Amino acid sequence: MTEPVVPRPGSLRVALVQRSCGRDPAQNLNGQLGAIREAAADGASLVLLQELHNTTYFCQIEDPSRFDLAEPVPGPTTEVLGRLAAEFGIVIVGSVFERRAAGLYHNTAVVLDRDGSLAGRYRKMHIPDDPGYYEKFYFTPGDGNWGPVDTGVGRLGVLVCWDQWYPEAARLMALAGADMLLYPSAIGWDARDSEAERERQRDAWIVAQRGHAVCNSLPLLACNRVGEEPDPSGQGPGIRFWGSSFICGPQGELLAQAATDRNQVLLGEIEPGRSEHIRRMWPFLRDRRIDSYGDLLRRFRD
Repeated sequence: MTEPVVPRPGSLRVALVQRSCGRDPAQNLNGQLGAIREAAADGASLVLLQELHNTTYFCQIEDPSRFDLAEPVPGPTTEVLGRLAAEFGIVIVGSVFERRAAGLYHNTAVVLDRDGSLAGRYRKMHIPDDPGYYEKFYFTPGDGNWGPVDTGVGRLGVLVCWDQWYPEAARLMALAGADMLLYPSAIGWDARDSEAERERQRDAWIVAQRGHAVCNSLPLLACNRVGEEPDPSGQGPGIRFWGSSFICGPQGELLAQAATDRNQVLLGEIEPGRSEHIRRMWPFLRDRRIDSYGDLLRRFRD
């Protein structure tokens, strides 16, 4: 159990569900549902789940049969999460392998509002294609806008995993009026890397996202999976997901952080209204030189 979190006036109690995943999607989802119930019992009004929480991280290999794991949105997972959101009067952010049409699939974050309705979705925009992370084989980049999702707990700037390395994505969500940034993730270590290299990677992951919080004066929630998952092909070392899910405030201050090696429901308190005060003191949006950023639309300035 986590330490009790004492509510503050104007604060929002949030929870991150960090878990390992096995081969049975139904069992994985049931584990998530149990953790959501635990978070709700502890007073959470917003619960963030990790990326692709119903399955193992199947993108370690390119296998056409894995498309059978996909489902529509709305669909079975949003229906189950919606019922739980309505039961407890909470907002739940989940993650679905979405089948949009034959041959068209997305890595999609779904937002269920307090009444159980599907408030919105975000289709992952930045798609990696690296050893052990062959996502371009499975996922089409999202073709929506960078707008936050309106919910009963605020405007949620939901992004997904690889998006977390791009300051442009966080900035666009902030410019669209997001009250907070949320990142469901699935990232971990290669067993062949040294211990020092592993720590550099994990630290970079944390620092980059804390930087998004600072530069946009927004609280941020990052929920990662945990556990070891072998390479199904037997050709690679597999992935040890490093957990470390965390909650930080609008100045990047760490409010809560999970372990690297175990399932955990991480609770924390954020103050969405504090962003207004921070932006008055650090007016980053005011001082942007929007007249001189044209080169951002180029791939590279040769």
